[in-house]
Amino acid sequence: QVQLVESGGGLVQAGGSLRLSCAASGSIFGINAMGWYRQVPGKQRELVATISRGGSTNYADAVKGRFTISRDNAKNTVYLEMNSLKPEDTAVYYCNANVRSKYWSTTYLEYWGQGTQVTVSS
Repeated sequence: QVQLVESGGGLVQAGGSLRLSCAASGSIFGINAMGWYRQVPGKQRELVATISRGGSTNYADAVKGRFTISRDNAKNTVYLEMNSLKPEDTAVYYCNANVRSKYWSTTYLEYWGQGTQVTVSS
């Protein structure tokens, strides 16, 4: 089994910063892409940012220039540095990872964290 545990969410004023972390643990024999998504009530979950094992990144237009995704492969951890936060960034943020969890298989499966609430007040 693989678990993704997020931390770092909270309440912040507009213009402030937060750093989210997501650590993967369990039966892990490799992790490809990792990423962050967010969801507000009544809307679909949307991509925030992704990062490949080699460090290539991709961002949603809404967060480009404000958010930075990074990862520590030795720690199986992905981070999201969020700066210049806006009220519209308020959402539950979910961590995502593509993990190889069986040593005899080269299949990578998608796993999700439980989510962490980020609230930005105006």
